Amino acid sequence: MTDDLKSRLTPIQYAVTQEAVTERPFTGAYWDNHADGVYRCIVCHAPLFDAGQKFESGTGWPSFYDVVENGRVTTVTDRSFGMDRTEVRCAACGAHLGHLFPDGPRPTGLRYCINSAALDLTTRSSEP
Repeated sequence: MTDDLKSRLTPIQYAVTQEAVTERPFTGAYWDNHADGVYRCIVCHAPLFDAGQKFESGTGWPSFYDVVENGRVTTVTDRSFGMDRTEVRCAACGAHLGHLFPDGPRPTGLRYCINSAALDLTTRSSEP
């Protein structure tokens, strides 16, 4: 499976989703994207976030206040770099997506801070 993923993902997509690397802020394709649609996992294409749940966080990464449907992501404690954070993973395939913070807007108060490299946007006009 690793060779298959390396052949179909870009180096940054692989590093983010399989090695939990974080892309640099303000460099990803979706941090300032305002298109309507569904953000899917770049690895398995599971729907994760709706564009209607996206908000401007000012962080340089796409930020969402909720998932498209409960159970689409899982969270684990991440103690890397001497910090206590909550890592967000795709529930379907385990790909690293980003981190979850308790400083988002209403109605959830959550900020899913997600790497663009972990996502693929299916716009509403191109959905089946």
